[in-house]
Amino acid sequence: MTAPDLADPPVFAEPWQAEAFALTVHLHAAGAFSWTEWADALSREIEATEADGLPDDGGRYYEHWLAALERLVTARGLAAPQALAARKHAWAKAYRHTPHGQPVTLAAGAG
Repeated sequence: MTAPDLADPPVFAEPWQAEAFALTVHLHAAGAFSWTEWADALSREIEATEADGLPDDGGRYYEHWLAALERLVTARGLAAPQALAARKHAWAKAYRHTPHGQPVTLAAGAG
């Protein structure tokens, strides 16, 4: 399996989906994992959800994508699970406290 052709970029429903996609492509290009390893991780994530009896119409694809990326990043020792959890918490807090229509940003040192 090869990396996606970026000449025809995908369309994303949310900005975070594009960021997760870009981070995955960047980490692959940097040698953090092969594209086959990535595809296997994503497949396992989707299969696990289906095995839990949660049908998926494709609407949760990037949720699976992000979960697979988090698993690979922690398995490779690129980030500790606690660091990811802290960052998620910081982003959720920032999101809840950002006025509608304004960009969400983290304070220096958050997460």
